[in-house]
Parts: sequence; structure tokens; C-alpha cells
Amino acid sequence: MVLQNLPCFLLFSLVFVPSLVFSWKQNDQFNQAKNYEGSSDFVNLEYHMGPVLASPINLYIIWYGHWNPSQQATIRDFLYSFSSPAAYPSVADWWKTVRLYTDQTGSNITGSVNLSGEFSDFKYSHGGYLGRLDIQSIIKTAVTSYRGLPLNPHNGLYLVLTSHDVQVQDFCRAVCGFHYFSFPTIVGVTVPYAWVGYSGTQCPGMCAYPFAWPQYSGKPPPRGNEGGGILKAPNGDVGVDGMISVIAHELAEVSSNPLVNAWYAGDDPTAPTEIADLCLGVYGSGGGGGYVGKVYKDSWGNGFNVNGVKGRKFMVQWVWNPLRRRCYGPNAMD
Repeated sequence: MVLQNLPCFLLFSLVFVPSLVFSWKQNDQFNQAKNYEGSSDFVNLEYHMGPVLASPINLYIIWYGHWNPSQQATIRDFLYSFSSPAAYPSVADWWKTVRLYTDQTGSNITGSVNLSGEFSDFKYSHGGYLGRLDIQSIIKTAVTSYRGLPLNPHNGLYLVLTSHDVQVQDFCRAVCGFHYFSFPTIVGVTVPYAWVGYSGTQCPGMCAYPFAWPQYSGKPPPRGNEGGGILKAPNGDVGVDGMISVIAHELAEVSSNPLVNAWYAGDDPTAPTEIADLCLGVYGSGGGGGYVGKVYKDSWGNGFNVNGVKGRKFMVQWVWNPLRRRCYGPNAMD
């Protein structure tokens, strides 16, 4: 589950580190070949017989820390856009590529992703610095609190979002988000979950690319390229707009590999390359090598590649299309 901004690899430990992690190294993106999105020569994405999220998804948000209502509204509208009509190319159109993945019964990943509940952990129940396992403890707090979230082991998916002032283990240094599944010893049942942090103040150049430039990339931002360089955030918040692409990345991967035994490339199940990892840094045709690809700009010059509800516009990383055998999104030119 790569970070959909600059490169990141998924790292996880089945024993001590319960999470597929976006771990990205800035220089890797700049060493990738241009037009990577058109290449399939070295990709060996395989199905390992595990489940995918084929049942309608009930998505639950846990807002950890202090959140601005406008930030929450932008993220909600993005999540509403998965199952709601919007102008083409839409978030729902982007999700159609994810839906191509099936389980061993031939059932496709669901097209129904519904925001079914929210919980605000504004008291920072587990402090301002979190380890990987603390994310599961936060879910436990949310489902056991008065007027908390339901514990849904059947079709629940939990999304933990940490605010600008919360530090998470390896956040900004090696990861921007991750997904995994909960341990019954902590949460009570096994449920898939994902975590994404707000990077707007801590590391926008790492986790909010292409709306900010990596400080240690070793190269200046490209200029004069239609699909390169720094773009203006479509919703006016570099941190939130960057988060949205990471959220999309994580939802795609947790849906296609919820128990870390379904769709991924590589021979080592402890270090899988998942369907969004294969396309890190690619947002449009020709993307790769520090070039985002051909994307749109609105009348204010803000970059985007998909439309959402209420006239919203978003920028999300492409994912691997198993039929075309390349990275793909609905804004593709071919």
C-alpha cells in the first residue's frame, strides 16, 4: 500500500507491527522511468486465495485529535463520492478499476462504500504520540465508548484519521498511512482498518505531494510541465487534499488485500507490493519519474483528476488495472 504521493513501500510485520505500511523513500520516485504507467514487463501481481471486500462496506471514521469542521467536510464529501453520482470522471469511476479484483468465488470488490458512522476522539484518549498498535487501541476505545461506533466484524471498515498535532510512529519519516486487520486480543474481533495522518504541518512535502515538494528530493520542482511540478490543492488545504489521495490508496488496498493474503505482487508476504503501490506518484497518462501525468486544472488553476459530490474536485493516485496490465484512472487519455 504505497503512499500515493511520493514513493512509499508497504512494510509490515505479522507479529509485532500490525500494519501494511506506506513507507516511502523520496529519491525512489525520481529514479523511476517516465511513463511507468504504460509498463507491465516486471509486474507480477498475483492472487493468493484470500478474501476481498465483496460485501457492501460500512465505513466508520474515527477522528482522533482536533479537527477543523471544514477539513472534516472535505473528507466526508470524498467518501460520499464513492457511491454517489458525479460528473465524469468521478471518484466512483476511479473505484471501478478497484472493483475489477475478485475473490476465489469470482465475486468482485463491492461498489457500495457507505459512510456509516463517525466517532470523535477529541480528548486524545491514547495521547499525542502513537505507536502502530495504538491505532487498534483507538478503534477499541471508539467501539466501547458511550455512543461509540458499532463493532461490525461482518462488513465494517474502520478509518482512523489523526490530526495535525498527533505524532504517529514512523509518520513523515517512513510512512503516511497504512492498513491492516485488528487483533481479537485488542479489539475483540478481526476487522480491516486503515490509518492516515494529516501531513499539512508535519511533512507536506512527503505526504501531500504533488501539492508540496519534498524538501530532500535533491531536485527543484519541475516548471513548465503540464503534468509536473507543484499543483494547487483543489479544496484549498494541502494537508487534507494530500490525505484524500492517501485515503483512496489505502481503501483500494485494504479492499483488495484485507487480510494480507489476497492481491499483491512479490514472493514475500511480509513485504507485499499492492495494487496502489504499483502506481505511486501516477495521477494521469504519462505519469512516473516525478511527473504526475496529464491532469486537469479548474478555473482557479487547482489540479484535480476526478470529480465528487457537491461539485468537489479531488486528486487521487491511479491503481493497477489487472485487465490492461498497467496503472489506470478514469482521466486516462487512452
